[in-house]
Amino acid sequence: MMKLEDLNTASAADFVALLDGTYEHSPWIAVRAAAARPFKTVAALKVALARVVREASIDEQLGLIRAHPELAGKAAVAGELTAESTNEQQKAGLTACTPEEFARLQQLNADYNARFGFPFILAVRGPRGLGLTRQEIIATFERRLRAHPDVERAECLRQIHRIAEIRLDDKFGIKPALGEQLWDWAAALAVHSEDEAFLTCTYATPTHTAVAEQLMAWMRDCGFDDVSRDAVGNVVGVYNGTGDQRLLTGSHYDTVRRAGRFDGRLGIFVPMLVVRELHRAGKRLPFGIEVVGFSEEEGQRYAATFLASSALTGAFDPTWLEQSDAHGVSLRDAMRAAGLPGKVAAITALKRDRSRYLGFVEVHIEQGPVLDSLDLPLGIVTSINGSRRYTGEIIGLASHAGTTPMGQRRDAAAGVAELILFCEERAAAVPDVVATVGMLEVPSGSINVIPGRCRFSLDLRATTDAARDALDADVRAELDAICQRRGLSFTLQPTVAANAAPSDAAWQTRWEAAVAELGLPIHRLPSGAGHDAMKMHELLPQAMLFVRGGNGGISHNPLESVTVDDAELAVQAFTQLLELSGGNTT
Repeated sequence: MMKLEDLNTASAADFVALLDGTYEHSPWIAVRAAAARPFKTVAALKVALARVVREASIDEQLGLIRAHPELAGKAAVAGELTAESTNEQQKAGLTACTPEEFARLQQLNADYNARFGFPFILAVRGPRGLGLTRQEIIATFERRLRAHPDVERAECLRQIHRIAEIRLDDKFGIKPALGEQLWDWAAALAVHSEDEAFLTCTYATPTHTAVAEQLMAWMRDCGFDDVSRDAVGNVVGVYNGTGDQRLLTGSHYDTVRRAGRFDGRLGIFVPMLVVRELHRAGKRLPFGIEVVGFSEEEGQRYAATFLASSALTGAFDPTWLEQSDAHGVSLRDAMRAAGLPGKVAAITALKRDRSRYLGFVEVHIEQGPVLDSLDLPLGIVTSINGSRRYTGEIIGLASHAGTTPMGQRRDAAAGVAELILFCEERAAAVPDVVATVGMLEVPSGSINVIPGRCRFSLDLRATTDAARDALDADVRAELDAICQRRGLSFTLQPTVAANAAPSDAAWQTRWEAAVAELGLPIHRLPSGAGHDAMKMHELLPQAMLFVRGGNGGISHNPLESVTVDDAELAVQAFTQLLELSGGNTT
């Protein structure tokens, strides 16, 4: 079994020889990475190798891609694959394809090569490391065949890095057991869903309750001293320390519709595993660890977004209890049906005493492409963007599409279209500012009728409140100007107003030190998405750690994914954070 010390002390030639087979027929990667020695950890080695490829020329990158064989291709049939590729294709069952599957793969290989000019690359052992099914491989092949060539070339390189990571794990005898447990928990929890085809878990449904019960059972198995479900459905696990103060952490377990497995839930599993390891070792920290699985963050069933974390900060609005969902069920009644009291007094009692807590930290999948594009497993959040959200409608005049001259139309949809383009241009002009129209509807629209009404949404975000408010003012002014110019009217209803939440300097520094201790580069980035941490920011100092997401960083989507290796690093970083926070164990 290889040791990191052997690599660090080897001659340049021996270094290259030891890494032979890591990157298919491409020793130049190891040649260049040798200069970055010594490597503090294997994770640091992986990042250094990936950096060499990222900094290489396009021709060199294409050469690396073309050095790989097709899946179930001619080389596999002829037995001409490297030992590593043979092992990987066998583990994915590609050597046992049915005639129909083999024919489909051959056609996909031909179509892919014709479109891109290089072979399709997929780490067939997958994010879990056990191997994707042939059905998953074919579905991925079909999906990626539609990608833009530049996007696909970058994805091939990321898949090559994943292949190299698995091969390095094999060389070093690394088994990311904590990451595997996290991945398996995520898969098991995703079995509970309101939709048979896609993961959906909305607030106070039977599915939601089942997830809460499973989390509580796992927390008890992990060795938490106290596990409970509170008045808003939060799952709370406490692992006592030798002192009275606690570190608060966690994330949400509800999901959007057609969700991924890791959004929110990753931030519950990571500290659960840390507590499990402390308990197994019989160790206590000077402070307790309180892990909260927040029951609601996504705002999918009720407009009372962040109702779970609002209860902990004392910001729960009692009028929320009268809100109704799409089926006319009030929040109060939904709570009671889920076994929760639905009473203001019980919810008010959940407010945390600030003096008892050191702060709030959250681990979360990035939900964006930045870390994935930089080949970095972890990132440090500097601030959570402030946001303004609206639902609106432009009202014009529905009239005949054939008989109404262009200059005499009052087209509501055209007005919204103009607003969309303004939002895109205005947001792009300022760093870290974004604007999105995510919902667009022409009620009772017809192909031969000029739209008389058009409903839309607005989502405006920025890293500072000042930048967000400037964007907000400009967009609303432009909406008014468009409608006046086009002879339209509009309504605009605010739905969310959230202030930016800059990370606490001390806790951010601890996260940075924890990541550095793993031998990884420090990369800082803002969070464009909202998180429970931005609500907890109103009560406690907070800071977040991001974990790279696969498939280009996609989230709120069934393709959302993390690898077991990245999950393992997140658990290790959290453990380091505790040490750096004075958590010397006893």
